[in-house]
Amino acid sequence: MKPVFHNLKKNINDMDKLLLIVTIFLFIFGLLNIVTASSRAVVLRYNTSLYSFFYKQSMHLILGFVVFLIIINIPTKRYKQWGVLAFIAISILLAYLSLYGSIHKGSINWIKFMGFTIQPSEFAKPVMILCLSVLFEMFAKKLRNKKINHYDMIGMILFVGCIFPLMVFLQKDLGTAIILFVIFAIMFFASPILRIDKIKTCLLGIIILIIGGLIIIVKTGSLLSETQMERFNFFDPCSNYESGGYQICNGFIAINEGGLLGVGIGQSKQISYIPESHTDSVFAIISEEYGFIRSTCIFIAYILVLGRILSLSSKASTLRGKYICLGVAVYIFLHILINLGGLFGIMPLTGVPLPFLSYGGSFTLSLIIALSMVQRIYIETKNQFIKIK
Repeated sequence: MKPVFHNLKKNINDMDKLLLIVTIFLFIFGLLNIVTASSRAVVLRYNTSLYSFFYKQSMHLILGFVVFLIIINIPTKRYKQWGVLAFIAISILLAYLSLYGSIHKGSINWIKFMGFTIQPSEFAKPVMILCLSVLFEMFAKKLRNKKINHYDMIGMILFVGCIFPLMVFLQKDLGTAIILFVIFAIMFFASPILRIDKIKTCLLGIIILIIGGLIIIVKTGSLLSETQMERFNFFDPCSNYESGGYQICNGFIAINEGGLLGVGIGQSKQISYIPESHTDSVFAIISEEYGFIRSTCIFIAYILVLGRILSLSSKASTLRGKYICLGVAVYIFLHILINLGGLFGIMPLTGVPLPFLSYGGSFTLSLIIALSMVQRIYIETKNQFIKIK
């Protein structure tokens, strides 16, 4: 047991301290904010304690902390075996949802198990990033060799990168499907695959997407569901208040009411009118209560997190580390972009949680897993640098 604790202590000392401090700050701020942001939901909708979501999110963070301590002690050279197991597990869960899942808010994305609700599509994000990164490292030399055929390797990469987005799209979770696909697309274009192979693959992908879209339209009459189509009514939400614009419109009002300094913690008025104020629209409540000036600190924290992860991606001692960090940075950025883009009315509101601040067990654990892998890569890169030096 002593060597285990010694290694754990050493790994904690070797972590990226700035990244760790900023992420802890964001998680704690999000946890405390959940008390006020969820007050309407717990009292009116769920008829339970005011601190119900606070306690649940606390348990999610405690479990995440345990997972974090485990992951930072697993060498990335073992990620191949763990990645295969995780990929199979998530594939089985997503397949189960497709066959036996029930629709919740227009999507089929939740599994109830022993009193807990699990969203497999959230865990699909770090798993896909991990598996793609391992494949890029495995095939790197062969993919750059112009004298051999690459179709089998590219085919495997395409399968790993497309199966999760496809399954999630068929479960009508458009926001998560878009995030998964864009993560794969960016990692694919940044991969060691030759440019000509990327162009050929993209052309083939476009043809398949067109054919697949036509098949869905012929079978169902529409590429998107009625619920998904309503979310595209975002250009002037307040004039379409009764037909899907009420959430964005009330978000606008909350942000405007906050002004520069905010109305005060726990003093939000729009919390009574904004659905999912503790999940999708949590930033609207933060803006109203804290105001523009203090809310800006959140954007600064996001920039620091993304900057540190991207910096590590360029310095990582292994290819798998480089691509994992890139994938995690894209993952976090897309959640920020799509959540705030929907809240600000510049893109459809798709129910995507805001990193660190939104309530949600599966998303919180998924985010902690992703950040844990980044910290492990930082530890290995730092130790590798020390050895070389």
